[in-house]
Amino acid sequence: MNLKVELSEGNDRSIVSLSGEIDAYTAPQLKETLLPLTRIESQQVEVDLEDVNYMDSTGLGVFISALKSTKECNSHLKLVNLQDRVLRLFKITGLDEIIDISTAIRGGDQNGQI
Repeated sequence: MNLKVELSEGNDRSIVSLSGEIDAYTAPQLKETLLPLTRIESQQVEVDLEDVNYMDSTGLGVFISALKSTKECNSHLKLVNLQDRVLRLFKITGLDEIIDISTAIRGGDQNGQI
C-alpha cells in the first residue's frame, strides 16, 4: 500500500495528514514533506496519523529525525489520532515519553492516555 500525504498550512502551523502505510518504501516521501516544516522556527507541526494502519521502524526513524530537527530549530512536533497498533510502537520503544502524542480520535473514544 502507498502513503498519501496531505499538507495544510496556516499561520505558524502546519498539519500533515497521512493515510496508508509508513514503511521503508514510503518513509522517504514522509521525510521529504515533514523535515522542512520542522526547520521553520516557531512552527507548530501536527501530524495526523488517523488513517495510518501500519508503521515500521523506518517510520519511527523519520519521526526521530523530525523531533531532533524541532529541538535544533525551536519548532514543535505533535502526533495526533494514532491507532492502537501504531501507538504501541511508540510505547514499546519509549518514544511516547519524548514525542508529544495525542491519541484522541476525532469524534470518537480515547484510545489511551499518555
